[in-house]
Amino acid sequence: GQAVITGDFSATEAKELVTRLNSGALPVPIELVATDAVGPTLGSAAAHAGMVAGLIALVLISVLLLVWYRLPGLVAIVSLVIYTVLMLAVFKYLPITLTAAGIAGFIISLGMAVDANILIFERMREEIKSGKNIAESINIGFDRAWTSIRDGNISSLISAAVLYFAGTYMMKGFAVAFGLGVFISMLTAITVSRTLLRAVHTHNGRIQKFLFGSGISK
Repeated sequence: GQAVITGDFSATEAKELVTRLNSGALPVPIELVATDAVGPTLGSAAAHAGMVAGLIALVLISVLLLVWYRLPGLVAIVSLVIYTVLMLAVFKYLPITLTAAGIAGFIISLGMAVDANILIFERMREEIKSGKNIAESINIGFDRAWTSIRDGNISSLISAAVLYFAGTYMMKGFAVAFGLGVFISMLTAITVSRTLLRAVHTHNGRIQKFLFGSGISK
């Protein structure tokens, strides 16, 4: 029925502590109803579930890109794999703790990377339909899509910065993973995808036009 509080208190601090304890005291007995312990297993389970979700998302996105965009879709898949490897390398060597919030930021930035590739491919398709050859369509597609990609990614980076400097600890983890992911995805979409598309392009024959086409039936 008694408790002792010890510590390095001054007389004023001790009086303030007594006042605060007495002001919150209630004339009722305290009874322990239940107790729960949250161990590291819960955190590891959440992180594992997040990684599984990320892999499933990557597989589904890869199938969609390959079916709908054909050869450019395959290039986008390779670019996404390179993006994923770079992100994991950053998490490994900075080092950054990969929390559940960080995994969520990583998955969302993966969507940003896919969005950048889709913008480029749609611009390319418009140029091919207008009668331009494939090499010219690749260059124009990247040039015209760059403005939209740049503006969208800058807006996302600003949001990540605000979350990092004004948010809680969980928000900081999300902001770091999301900001790094957006930055790296912009680099991979503009440099890796462009280089690979130029490498696989050989001529303007019917097979090449089909491989650079879009859709299922066309």
